[in-house]
Amino acid sequence: MKWLELHIDTVPAGLEPVEAALSDLGIDGLVIEDETDFRRFLEQNKQYWDYVDEELDRSMTGKCRVTFYAEENEAGFSQVAAARIAMARLKEEHPEYAPLVMTMGGIEDADWENNWKAFYKPMEIGERLLVIPDWEEVDPKGRVALRMNPGLAFGTGGHATTRLCLTALEKLVEPGMRVLDLGCGSGILSVAALLLGAESAFGCDIDEKAVDVAYENAALNGVDRSRYAVRAGDVLRDEGLRREMGGGYDIVVANIVADVIIALAGSVRGWMRRGGRFLASGVIDSRWEEVRDALTAAGLSVEEVNASEGWYSFLCS
Repeated sequence: MKWLELHIDTVPAGLEPVEAALSDLGIDGLVIEDETDFRRFLEQNKQYWDYVDEELDRSMTGKCRVTFYAEENEAGFSQVAAARIAMARLKEEHPEYAPLVMTMGGIEDADWENNWKAFYKPMEIGERLLVIPDWEEVDPKGRVALRMNPGLAFGTGGHATTRLCLTALEKLVEPGMRVLDLGCGSGILSVAALLLGAESAFGCDIDEKAVDVAYENAALNGVDRSRYAVRAGDVLRDEGLRREMGGGYDIVVANIVADVIIALAGSVRGWMRRGGRFLASGVIDSRWEEVRDALTAAGLSVEEVNASEGWYSFLCS
């Protein structure tokens, strides 16, 4: 098995946020190199050596680096690309953590601007869907073609949580349905629902960039704004957004993180029509029982629990 070695350079204050962002993508087993820790270690243990190798000392000067490894296969490439997108977002939101430069096997971050697309390939998902990067030309061979350009929003089909949701949606969606996509990111789930036969969809995301990205991906698939609305805001706190969003949805989907799903659980029924379904994912394996219990405590009936690559999804009514 071949592995890719990835490095992300930052500043001391950025180490924990970088670790947290990678952990949210299921990337663990990190190697942390920090000049501050190195100097502290030298000071606290100076009785054990007479000198420090000059090359080692020079290599640690100014260093704050997180290193991780990914398998050199389609899943690994997708994970690396997701990490790159996450770092770009973190850098924009927190310029004080710069440089946030990612390197891989001698490929500098600047080269990623031209090379990162190589990590996205057409993916068959479930029985009916084929997710196609917009720059690829491929015959869908009878599958529903979902063209995507992820930009800087989460959701390309490569992550296990997205695949779990897409596989569920192709079984759930029926003609004429209304779909609510909470934390829509790239819009992949709501656009897929529309291509699978839903009449309309409403997407929202706390990240303002997701609005443009989702609309662009909808346009790639011939979906216009008469069927699809996307807004930015915090659905837990923005009363204006909640009023515009309304209720009576046949399917509510949230591919977010455990804490947000737990916070949403008490509100979901108010957005669903009678007999509607709630599809939740983005839950790491260490927290799936906690999320299941929170959904049940909120009065939802957990009908299915599915897992893939250490991530969980829940289908509730």
